[in-house]
Amino acid sequence: MKRRAFAATAIAGLAAPLTACSGSEDEGGDGGPVNLVVWESLEGRSDFIKQAGEIYAKDHPNVTIEYKNVELGDALGQIALDGPAGVGADVFAAPSNVTGDLVTGGHILAVADPDALKSALVESAIKSVTYQDQIWGVPVTLDTYALFYNKAYVTEVPTTWDEVIAFSTTFNAENSGKYGFAFNPSIYYAAPFVFSAPDNLLFGPNGDDPATPNTDTPAAVQGLTEMLALRAVLDVAANDLDPATVDTLFESGQAAMTLTGSWNIPVFTDAGIDFGVTTLPARAGTDQPSGSFANSRTMFVSAYTNHPEEAQDFAAFLSSPEMLRLAYELTGSVPPADTEIDSEATLGLVE
Repeated sequence: MKRRAFAATAIAGLAAPLTACSGSEDEGGDGGPVNLVVWESLEGRSDFIKQAGEIYAKDHPNVTIEYKNVELGDALGQIALDGPAGVGADVFAAPSNVTGDLVTGGHILAVADPDALKSALVESAIKSVTYQDQIWGVPVTLDTYALFYNKAYVTEVPTTWDEVIAFSTTFNAENSGKYGFAFNPSIYYAAPFVFSAPDNLLFGPNGDDPATPNTDTPAAVQGLTEMLALRAVLDVAANDLDPATVDTLFESGQAAMTLTGSWNIPVFTDAGIDFGVTTLPARAGTDQPSGSFANSRTMFVSAYTNHPEEAQDFAAFLSSPEMLRLAYELTGSVPPADTEIDSEATLGLVE
């Protein structure tokens, strides 16, 4: 089974000009030894950076890639603290939807060779990190979420939210202490209920109209009402349904279905779960799958690096066909380029 992978991503936020600062102390720029600190998450992403660093060093023997664990969601706050102190990363991973915060904070540099990146990656990935004709980062995956289901429990996959509730009602009654469906009810995962095409999309049809957030419309109220119906089969306080807890429920076999993304494919595979991935169930009154938020996992070059040339080059290297293939093989991530994929789980995310 093979298909070329494409996905749509959200437009990055507001941005503004910035100036570069320097942080690290080692030599560089003249062929001397350079140590680049790279922040990334665990769960397969650490292996990707380490292996990519070893491959890069073969052609750049003066450059050492030092991996440090900073989780994707923590990078924005961490670079704001560590960057000015001179102890931050040279290159770091963060979601594209924080691009505006990173730029306005003066924390990142624009991509050095935007034309090369445009020719290498799909348009949606480029748009996710573009502001006023400048590209601010190097997308290395396209991230969104879908319905993951445990094949040991689910033989007929629900295609509507009503079917999710019906399945879960029976499953919960027959399996004490387990849930037919579990998810984190934050806006990221609630978006399929709140924002519906074509009339109630976040910030309008192009995602760029701040006058139409579409969060207080009748359609949004109806969607949230439908989401609240899930409380009947998931009677747990929202504060107790953080992403880590929900992931653990599915990973341990305590939940039959969940909403998550490609970042959990290697986690669930390593846990020995026989799982499938499919489109989000349809809302009431339609047979079309619900839409979802999406963005790109992006490698940004720190404005505080003392080695901008080497940092820019390594970040660009991570978007090369060889590296995108490596990332896919290690993590099941959706490549932001025209790349053949043969993972059933990953294909479920791009249907």
